[in-house]
Amino acid sequence: MTQLLNNFLELLFPTKCVFCHKLTGSPRRTICEKCYKALPYTPDAAQEQKLPHVAACYSPLYYEGDVRASLHRYKFSGLSFYDKLYGELISECIAKHDIAFDIVTWVPVSKRRLRSRGYDQAKLLAVQIAKHTGKPCEMLLRKRVHNRAQSVTGSAEKRRANVKGVYTAENTELINGRTVLILDDIVTTGATISEAAGVLRKAGADKVYAATLARKRE
Repeated sequence: MTQLLNNFLELLFPTKCVFCHKLTGSPRRTICEKCYKALPYTPDAAQEQKLPHVAACYSPLYYEGDVRASLHRYKFSGLSFYDKLYGELISECIAKHDIAFDIVTWVPVSKRRLRSRGYDQAKLLAVQIAKHTGKPCEMLLRKRVHNRAQSVTGSAEKRRANVKGVYTAENTELINGRTVLILDDIVTTGATISEAAGVLRKAGADKVYAATLARKRE
């Protein structure tokens, strides 16, 4: 009965690839064969970035082409179910680097953006990573200022200024002495993740790692 229902739903709502948005031909496949082989994967040497306050930031993909379009649909078109495939890709990436951490968290959106979007895209990724790694996922940061979106801010200097002081630590008893993995969807200049990681370090985190789905190609 379940298979018949799945087949019926696939006829009504055929599954599209998370990246190219073309039909995959199966309800169990959220990425087509072409994208699976040809996505702009970051080579091993480029998967790790060093950022202020961050021991290392890991990203499996470059932020370009179909990856950029996919993330825009994820954030702005309500396609929150993309989090599952994104989570698999991020988990595979961090597993290759064999990092040790105690707790998973995320770079939060403001209350205003959460109301308009309906979900926090970075939190969904953090929940997926926690499932894959077996680590607890907790809210360790709060965004207390609704600032401009980083994508429309401009230079790296302006981006750093735009996020200065917008985050505060939450549940500090879970931070002190811990190694934290913080999730976000994209890293470009690194200003947002660095600011968030700096708040965690000041709250007592021993070390902060970061992970995103995609990074800017240098």
